[in-house]
Amino acid sequence: MHNPTLEELAETAQELGLHLTNEQLAEYRSLMAAPLAAYDVVNRMPDELPVVKYPRTPGHAPAPEDNPYHAWYYRSEIHGADAGPLKGRTLAVKDNIAVAGVPMMNGSATLRGYVPDVDATVVTRILDAGGTILGKSHCELFCFSGGSHTNSTGAVINPRKPGHSAGGSSSGSAALVAAGAVDMALGTDQGGSVRMPSSYCGTVGMKPTFGLVPYTGGMSIEATMDHIGPITRTVADNALLLSVIAGEDGLDARQHNVRKTDYAAEMEGGVRGMRIGVVREGFGLPESEPDVDRLVRQAGATFARLGATVEEVSIPMHSVAGAVWSAIVHEGAVVQILHTNGQGSGWKGLYLPGMMQAQDAWRLRADDFSETVKVTVLLGQYMWRKYHGLHYARAQNLLRRVVAAYDAVLAKYDLLLMPTTPMKATPLPGPDAGITENVQRGLEMLANTAPFDATGHPAISIPCGVSDGLPVGLMLVGPFWGEGRIYRAAKAFEGAGVA
Repeated sequence: MHNPTLEELAETAQELGLHLTNEQLAEYRSLMAAPLAAYDVVNRMPDELPVVKYPRTPGHAPAPEDNPYHAWYYRSEIHGADAGPLKGRTLAVKDNIAVAGVPMMNGSATLRGYVPDVDATVVTRILDAGGTILGKSHCELFCFSGGSHTNSTGAVINPRKPGHSAGGSSSGSAALVAAGAVDMALGTDQGGSVRMPSSYCGTVGMKPTFGLVPYTGGMSIEATMDHIGPITRTVADNALLLSVIAGEDGLDARQHNVRKTDYAAEMEGGVRGMRIGVVREGFGLPESEPDVDRLVRQAGATFARLGATVEEVSIPMHSVAGAVWSAIVHEGAVVQILHTNGQGSGWKGLYLPGMMQAQDAWRLRADDFSETVKVTVLLGQYMWRKYHGLHYARAQNLLRRVVAAYDAVLAKYDLLLMPTTPMKATPLPGPDAGITENVQRGLEMLANTAPFDATGHPAISIPCGVSDGLPVGLMLVGPFWGEGRIYRAAKAFEGAGVA
């Protein structure tokens, strides 16, 4: 371990606001010898990392002609167990989730060259269940975009209407499922990043209850909002994949008293007798498109025809929840993904030192960040420097009131209903697009999805119609651990053949 020079120690003291003489610095430097020796002991020990169980091909970056929607980052075939519920199914893994031996860049050129040495828990579970992983799907730069135009290598294209956004940040995962390139895919969701691309591409995307699926091996944005979820073409496949990846792994501090149920069994039975609240505040937003609101309200009428009681409800806190989410994610993310290199601190579980070392390269290449990342980290860093986390703390406290507001309505209704995104997929920004357009296209669709990343309630996006050749997404929100209830309603709607 390198002992600091007096000059390095003086710089460190200055950063901490300490005013020390050279003599004092020298004395403190000598007192640091014993703890520095302890660091040497730690560094000599091997990292305690999970065993990689399944062989994989060396893989390759696909040629443009083999990647028409620019949805694949890297192709590498990994066959799972000889039998299991996913036998015969093919999957893509979002490129912010570790797959051992397969390059990972999380959408950012600053991570190019990093190759994880472990499989994320969800990857191991897929392979244990017999699934076949075909590669890594592109995502947005550090996953800070609801559009699909911020990846360092170029935009992901919507298979439903080329020239349009596939949504983000799980852009490649949704595009590959929509295009039929894979049966299923994994996404992550901190502001809607499973549900928004599902809305734009016409896939089924579930953000589970916070902590239901272990985030172990995923690159974090904000530890209190990190979710991994399935993206599929059908509700039944979505429930199947969730049943495989859900449950505690003993390594993720986000997981407490997890309640995993039999989603396939709960999915049946229809919606007769269910009560569904149509959230008034989820419609008529400044960015809402009238055809989206109309088709989602028509979906509510379909549930009524299927036997559910469907009523409009008002949750005024829904209009505030996005602001609470924003304060948490801006300040939390700048600490989590930049200052602590995507891993954070203060929790027990699996840390990935290799990922942390690779992420540290951002400090030399911050100019390569996308506009959406730059505006996020500029604001987050300013707020930390100016107010030292005060507003983050207030937002986390206020979040309890937001949760209580949703829970009060969910005590009377089985599910909440609203548009997933206020608009359909938008045109991709052109090569000459400026900062404002690129940021707008990346953040304009978050109003209904982001609140439930903050609260942790489960929420699904399912297609409920098409307008101008583009899908419209319907979002159903349930109580904590209510995924089975959500799947039951989604399956009934899917069976009605509306979308």
